[in-house]
Amino acid sequence: MTARAVMVLGTTSGAGKSWLATALCRWYARRGLKVAPFKAQNMSNNARVVPGVGGRLGEIGSAQYFQALAARCTPEVRMNPVLLKPERDTASQVVVMGEVRADLAAVPWRERSEALWPHGREALHGLMRENDVVVIEGAGSPAEINLHASDYVNMRTAREAQAACLLVTDIDRGGAFAHLYGTHQLLPAAEARLIRGFVLNRFRGDASLLAPGPQMLQRLTGVPTLAVLPMWRGHGLPEEDGVFDEGLAPQPGLQIAIVAYPRISNLDEFQPLRNLPGVALRWARTPADLESADWIVLPGSKQTSSDLAWLREQGLDGAIARHAAAARPVLGVCGGLQMLGEALLDPHGVDGSAQGLGLLPLSTCFEPTKLLRETGAQWGELQGPWSALSGLSFSGYEIHHGRTESHGGVPVVLRNDEGDPIGWQHASVLGLYAHGLFESAEMMRALFGAEVRSLDAVFDGLAGFIDQHFERDSLMNLLNP
Repeated sequence: MTARAVMVLGTTSGAGKSWLATALCRWYARRGLKVAPFKAQNMSNNARVVPGVGGRLGEIGSAQYFQALAARCTPEVRMNPVLLKPERDTASQVVVMGEVRADLAAVPWRERSEALWPHGREALHGLMRENDVVVIEGAGSPAEINLHASDYVNMRTAREAQAACLLVTDIDRGGAFAHLYGTHQLLPAAEARLIRGFVLNRFRGDASLLAPGPQMLQRLTGVPTLAVLPMWRGHGLPEEDGVFDEGLAPQPGLQIAIVAYPRISNLDEFQPLRNLPGVALRWARTPADLESADWIVLPGSKQTSSDLAWLREQGLDGAIARHAAAARPVLGVCGGLQMLGEALLDPHGVDGSAQGLGLLPLSTCFEPTKLLRETGAQWGELQGPWSALSGLSFSGYEIHHGRTESHGGVPVVLRNDEGDPIGWQHASVLGLYAHGLFESAEMMRALFGAEVRSLDAVFDGLAGFIDQHFERDSLMNLLNP
């Protein structure tokens, strides 16, 4: 191994690991270093299509995709060799080196970890041979003592890479010093020695009031606090997990409501809407959440039939139908497109059969093989609220099991670069398979007449933020043995 590894660990899930790792990727890349991201195993239904094994396409977690872009390198499957995509509370689809492994889905957790670690280790060593710096993201907490023996994502990876580790905590939730101290103390001594710095994330107020906490913590652990990062909600990077409406006050402007069903997927593609002036993005879980919406969006789903059943249980189906009947825009993306049709057919037991919402004359048949495609999408002629898209094109991606066919004469309004139909419109209702509509600057100008920050500007902003708030020279010093 030739690279130096810098690893971001967290005291909890949601502490800020993903965005800090992304910031580090850009920070080191801006210094002329060859950088790659790595996460041995990610659990997320947000995924991107990237180059895989043997010339095939594969999928990785969206966080590592964005980290690769921040590092100015090409995303690929080694950067996230294992991806778990939750389908139910007790079951996940297992993706190894970008490809679904049905044989591993039923293997018990601890035994499965031992089978998966060799893939992670090989991918890690390959990246470290080819780069100057590998920025590694951990998962959850490294101090889950019930899982420590089988946890290869955190300290086993840290030991393998001899990583300089940062331990980040969310001080906004309270108990930050206890979280840092407790995590450090629960680690075996050899692993605790890999922690080179603590990071207090999402701090509000005067940082001088923290004293003498960081100094006392260093005396107890020998680990310095390298950064106090202020609360920053507007950094522009998509959240890795969950919907991103926590702490957001209602905003004026065009009201876009995204239905937040339990197995929502690929929600990161809606981040540009959150950054757009004059647009108020919110997540809908009740019919009342849809009443004042100008647009309704049905996003992707990892379990379309069960999310459709949940939608009906909440009474959201009627609210969506009333919205469409009033000729107001309804958009379905991937799983959302499938829900808008008339029927979901599942002869192979992939997802489940169900009656659709009936707002588009389409039927979807689930097939065992997942379709992965980097997609160049070309719009045809659209009507009504979607007419501004007519004739334009954008680059996106497809990830789905379903194959959808139209009937009843509904026009195809979107085709991919192979000529396959991937979008249909009826009145104000539009459904498409291609993810990435709102990540296209041209699409955003056509729909909203506005410019949004580019991803590159977002990454530079993250790098500048940590450059301002980390102790001087501390990030370069992490590269020293």
